[in-house]
Amino acid sequence: MKLGEPDVTWPDEDLVRECLSGNELAWSALIEKYKRLVYSMPAKYRLPADEAADIFQHVWTDLYRDLRRLERPQSLRSWLITASARRCLLHKRRRQKLLLDEAVDSNLADTQPTAAQIHSDAEREQGIREALESLPPRCRELVRLLFYEHPPRPYSEVARLLGLAEGSIGFIRGRCLKKLRRSLEERNI
Repeated sequence: MKLGEPDVTWPDEDLVRECLSGNELAWSALIEKYKRLVYSMPAKYRLPADEAADIFQHVWTDLYRDLRRLERPQSLRSWLITASARRCLLHKRRRQKLLLDEAVDSNLADTQPTAAQIHSDAEREQGIREALESLPPRCRELVRLLFYEHPPRPYSEVARLLGLAEGSIGFIRGRCLKKLRRSLEERNI
């Protein structure tokens, strides 16, 4: 067991054990670790933000209720994906029933991805998030500044924010991406 307060870098087995023992910080760390995964599922089902927030709440309530029955803590990510997908499908069915009851045409083509595609995409996206979290802090911040902001920040601004020479950004970016690639390969992504 690691010393100190639980955080998102802890393995799921440790977080689950601490949650079951009543450690509120472990719950916070667990939610922080997987909040984007859970919230991404309603987006994949194209649900509005208010409905996504409801689903998010339901999934965490379900986990709290069922955590003791989780047979393998290392399957937590898959459990969250499945629980989120089920909540989304249930919500969507209820909504469709309401629409049908209001005599809306039910013959419209459904362009939604399949549940298996959504599950696979969610697994991959969470693996990418975890790979990014495994990078050293400077690399993580560099990747965020260069690739996760719109519009992308110029090298001069990135260098200033990170306290680096502008000419070193490309070299450091290459090293960071190499580390990220290795981490993704280790996760079979």
